[in-house]
Amino acid sequence: MKQGETHGLRDRDLRVKQRRYCDDDSLPSFGLANLHAVVPGVEENKEKILRALQVFREHGANIAIFPEFSLSGYFWEDEPACWEYMHEAVTEEHTDWIENELKPLLVYPLVGVVLNNITRGPDGRFFNTTMTVSADPTRDYLAPEATYNKVFLPGIEKTYTQSGRDDRLVLESRHGFGRFGFSTCYDYLFGSLMREYALVDEVDVMLQVASWRGLAERDYPGMNVSTDHYYGELWNLTMAANAASHQVWTIACNAVGQHGISGARFFGGSGVWAPSGLKLVQASHIHEELLVVHNLDIIGGRRAELDDFDYSFDFKEIYRPMEGGRSFTRVID
Repeated sequence: MKQGETHGLRDRDLRVKQRRYCDDDSLPSFGLANLHAVVPGVEENKEKILRALQVFREHGANIAIFPEFSLSGYFWEDEPACWEYMHEAVTEEHTDWIENELKPLLVYPLVGVVLNNITRGPDGRFFNTTMTVSADPTRDYLAPEATYNKVFLPGIEKTYTQSGRDDRLVLESRHGFGRFGFSTCYDYLFGSLMREYALVDEVDVMLQVASWRGLAERDYPGMNVSTDHYYGELWNLTMAANAASHQVWTIACNAVGQHGISGARFFGGSGVWAPSGLKLVQASHIHEELLVVHNLDIIGGRRAELDDFDYSFDFKEIYRPMEGGRSFTRVID
């Protein structure tokens, strides 16, 4: 496949879209699973995840990323039924599946999986947890150093889940590919969290997993401007804006399709945004699709942007971290 070439394939009923960033095969390749979670349907979702991992491995992906709630699916309004189902879907009930079925698929070139699901939390509620799973038998994928608990909780999620509060997850690539920060869905709308990742933790990439909806109305009749896909437009705007304003890569994986009970429609549009803010590739907003981005030059791409204008350098000339905290204040001479 030539540099920049993209094409669609059909593997085991999952469409595959590929893009090659450059010809250096020593650089990492990422698989993004633009998938729909069956609700209720943990077993169906397990099968879909395993099938996607097999396809990612066959197409040379090193890291596979799945959407928010990819195992359980999203919450719905019938609380008794939803609580009962979610207690069955919680990650701790499926560790045997992770150990005995998912991990055996982590054979080179596929070496890691970013997976999101609910885990047990305080006061009978759950955490919304993103896990990093590898084949390393000594690494506990539920340990705090390998997980991120969603901080900002919208609407119905406050009923079922507890905020991770000040949680952050930063992982350094063992192969020198860069520093990775993690966020979940609604988190990406909060610039203070993104600023901490970029300026304090100095990440090169934000990995964003989501069940981000598309449908919402906004109407400005005096300006003859309206949309019924406001949330979807916000997804595209936010991914680009955070990448550009913090000069970091954004690799975002979103759910797609209609919730089987509530009817909510998720926007899909998983993709990769460069540190310039430009969208390099994006999956379908309608169909399930596996996106594979080969040979992503994370360090080189960031360096090119910083050599042009280094926003963090200019920011730190005016602002400094507050003592004992991670927020910033103006420098007063």
